[in-house]
Amino acid sequence: MNRSPNWQRLLILGLSGPIVALNIWLLTQVYRYFEHPITLLIIAAVLAFLLNYPVRWLERVRLSRTQAVSIVLLHTIALLIVLGLTLVPVVIDQTTQLVEKMPAWLDSSRQNLESLDRWARSRNLFIDLQGLSSRLNTQIESQIQTIAGQAVGLALGTLGGLIDSILVLVLAFYMLLYGDRLWNGLTNLLPAYISQPLKESLRLNFHNFFFSQILLALFMAAAVIPIFLFLQVPFALLFAVVIGIAELIPFIGATIGIGIVSILVMLQNVGLGIQVAIACTILQQIRDNVLGPRMLGGFTGLNPIWIFVALLMGYQIAGFLGILLAIPIAGTIKGTLDALRTSSHSSVIETTILSDPPSGDRNEQT
Repeated sequence: MNRSPNWQRLLILGLSGPIVALNIWLLTQVYRYFEHPITLLIIAAVLAFLLNYPVRWLERVRLSRTQAVSIVLLHTIALLIVLGLTLVPVVIDQTTQLVEKMPAWLDSSRQNLESLDRWARSRNLFIDLQGLSSRLNTQIESQIQTIAGQAVGLALGTLGGLIDSILVLVLAFYMLLYGDRLWNGLTNLLPAYISQPLKESLRLNFHNFFFSQILLALFMAAAVIPIFLFLQVPFALLFAVVIGIAELIPFIGATIGIGIVSILVMLQNVGLGIQVAIACTILQQIRDNVLGPRMLGGFTGLNPIWIFVALLMGYQIAGFLGILLAIPIAGTIKGTLDALRTSSHSSVIETTILSDPPSGDRNEQT
C-alpha cells in the first residue's frame, strides 16, 4: 500500500534552507558589527579553556582556585614576555627583509621563466611562460604591497595590540574564576536532555581539537627549522612560523603553508624551492599518517564534505577565527544531535519492550 507523501514534512524541509541561510547572514552581520569585542571574548575563552587544565592540576595539590589561577596566569604572562622579547623581533626583522628583497626575487624569477620560455620555444613548445610570469609577478607585488601596508598598520597599532592583550588576559583570569558559574547558568536554561550531551560534546571536541592542532603546529614549526637551516633557506624562522600558523587551519592548513613557502623560495632559487617542498611534504606525511590519527583520531565524526562546508561557512562569518572554530563547533553540533538521537532511540525501545507483554503472558491470555 503506497502512502501519500507527508506534505507537512516536505514543507518544513523546503523552508529550512532559506531559514538557515537567513540566520547565517544575520550572524555574519552581527559579528561584523561587534567584531572586535567578540574576537577578544572568543580568544579569552579559548585561552581560559586551555589554561584550565594546568589550573585543575594545581588544585589537586591542595591549592585554592584563586592561587592556581594566579600561578598559571603569571607563568603565561612570563612566557608571552619571553616570546615577545626573543621570537617576535626576529620574525618582524625577517619579514621586513623579505619585503625589501622581494623585488629582486621577482626579477630573478622573471629571468628564469624567460630563459625557460626560450628553451621551450626552441623545441616548438608554446607555453607562454612570459605571460604567466608577468601575471604572477603582478599578483605577488600587489600582495606584498598589502602586507607592507598591514605591517605599517601593525607597527602603528602596537599600543592598541598591547591593550587588547591585557584585556584578553584579564578576561581569561575572570573566566577561569567564574566561567563555570556562567556556563552552568547558560546551559541550565536548556532542558536537561539537551544541556548534558551539549556540555559533554563541547568539552570533548574543543579539548581534542585545540590541543591536537596546537601540538601539530608546534611539531611542524619545530621540525622544519633545522631542515631549513641545513638547506640554508633564507628567512628560516619566518617561514617556519608561517607553516606553523597555517597548520592551525584544520586539514588544509599544512598544504597552504607549505605551498606559500615553497613558491616564495622558488622565486629566488627553483632547486632550493623544490627541496623545501619535498622535505615539508615528507614531514606532512609523517604528521598526517603517524601523529595526526593518534592525536585527532575521528573525534568529530564529520564527513569530509561537511568539514569543508564548515570551514567555508566559518571563513565567511568570522574570517580566520571562524576557520579555527568551525570544526569543533560542527563536531559539537553533530555530537549533541547523535546523543539526542541515541537517547530518543533507547527510550523508544524501552517503551516498546514495556508495552509488549511477554510471550508466556500472551499464551495464557489466549
